[in-house]
Amino acid sequence: MVILEQKDANQYSPLTLAFLGDAVYEQLVRERLVLSANMPVRKLHQAAVDKVRAAFQSKAVDVIEPYLSEDEELVLKRGRNATGNTVPKSSNPIEYRRATGLEALFGYLYLQKKSDRIVEIFDLIWYNTEV
Repeated sequence: MVILEQKDANQYSPLTLAFLGDAVYEQLVRERLVLSANMPVRKLHQAAVDKVRAAFQSKAVDVIEPYLSEDEELVLKRGRNATGNTVPKSSNPIEYRRATGLEALFGYLYLQKKSDRIVEIFDLIWYNTEV
């Protein structure tokens, strides 16, 4: 298992961090849903979609921002300001960019193996963001 130092994690492009962070975030959502209730897969899928869509993640940014360190906030902003995003029809550009920032943060923390911090931030999102 490779653990990157902060300076090394900062060398990755924000979109690369978001690529990884998207998978980290979605796995956390799916795990939390499965552990919260044994329900049909169709319902699990819809509940997961509700929590991973850009509109929800954009709201989540508002929830976590006051709790971020300076470095974490910089990564979030780098992700938000990254260019090259193609915005899906289900979202607007502002929500999508904010969601990309959130995913970049999760990717950044994952590369540094900061699993406790990932769970802290995810818990803030899970318990304080409305669908």
